[in-house]
Amino acid sequence: MSGTHAGGRIDRRLAELGIVLPEPAKPVAAYVPTRLVGGLLYVSGQIPLSGGVALATGIVGEAVTLEQAKVCARQCVLNGLAAARAALADRGGLDAVASVVKVGCFVAAGPTFTAHPQVANGASELLVEVFGEAGRHARAAVGCPSLPLGVPVEVEFVFEVR
Repeated sequence: MSGTHAGGRIDRRLAELGIVLPEPAKPVAAYVPTRLVGGLLYVSGQIPLSGGVALATGIVGEAVTLEQAKVCARQCVLNGLAAARAALADRGGLDAVASVVKVGCFVAAGPTFTAHPQVANGASELLVEVFGEAGRHARAAVGCPSLPLGVPVEVEFVFEVR
């Protein structure tokens, strides 16, 4: 499905927010982008690529500011929503999402950085903007020494599907 797909309620909400979802990213290793198990859609970790280019690289709190990392987390959500919409195309796209169950946010940070939750808020706040109350979710915000391609943030998702 293209990033300009106009469909249901969630696509209209994205348009209201001025958001056009990108094309879903192709896996770069031995995994699938999504996996539907029962009523849950698991979306593999998404990194902040836009047009195939990383929005930032480096360690948060060093080469990457907190604000840049929040923007990266937001881009991870856009990429995750694109993957979810593609996976749910035969169920009505993102309108098939009943709720956001859990978000895992991984932050490349040094040992003294402690603002992981604020970085993850870049993802969490966008999910609530898009899905309303159904966007509220359980979450982990975890620091790590490095992430794929040197990006500062990676976000994974679990959605409840109708």
